[in-house]
Amino acid sequence: MPQKIDIYKRVELLTKEYKRLMAGQVDLEKYTYYSITYHSTVIEGSTLTESQVFDLLENDFTAKNKPFSHHLMVIDHHKALEFLLEYAEKKQPVNLQFIQKIGGMVVQNTGAQYNVAVGSFDSTKGDLRLLNVRAGSRSFPSHSKVPDLLNKLIAETQKEMQTVKTFREKCELAFRLHFRFVSIHPFADGNGRTSRLLMNYILAYFNLPVFFVFKENRRAYITALETARENENDSVFYNFMFKQYEKFLKKEITEIEG
Repeated sequence: MPQKIDIYKRVELLTKEYKRLMAGQVDLEKYTYYSITYHSTVIEGSTLTESQVFDLLENDFTAKNKPFSHHLMVIDHHKALEFLLEYAEKKQPVNLQFIQKIGGMVVQNTGAQYNVAVGSFDSTKGDLRLLNVRAGSRSFPSHSKVPDLLNKLIAETQKEMQTVKTFREKCELAFRLHFRFVSIHPFADGNGRTSRLLMNYILAYFNLPVFFVFKENRRAYITALETARENENDSVFYNFMFKQYEKFLKKEITEIEG
């Protein structure tokens, strides 16, 4: 009876096959990045279809009867993705300035200046929030705790970027940064998009394929995040993300071969 291969090994093998097939495929790579932007922005409320996102990014065509703010969300996300991929090629570590740069870029044209009791901040500049935020029934750490929590996360991430060795360890580092960043929610807006971009930064840093959470799995994605928080068990989220990674790689490989 053939031995069952665990998901970590399956994804690692799919990654090698995907990288082999994608070697030199510049146009295919470009459209993969468009898809990353499409799925990430739909998860956050964009109503543009995948073909409309492709038309906007490839030909600068706007979609009729769709909010202009949704077009701006797409443009901002794609520019942030391009920036971080270039940054990854330079093998730069994750630091506060980089995170604030990404956070500002994803809301460059949709963010705002906030004037609150304790001061003012500008989300388009990647300023950390000075107000408390909620998402549905979930409340996030007080704004006064954000700087320390974020700096601790950055220090841990920098250390682990130097010590992880295996494929699984590298992926789990990417997923951990994603999970813990969005759990801190350091910005007034754009935290979900930024968390997924930071995940992909870690993957790109280690020369692994970048990918997306599928829009149709949004509910399961949120459930995985909430379950991991409630149970204080990150592995729940890691398992979900490995399955999404596997789904992405299988889809891409099938399309390339077809």
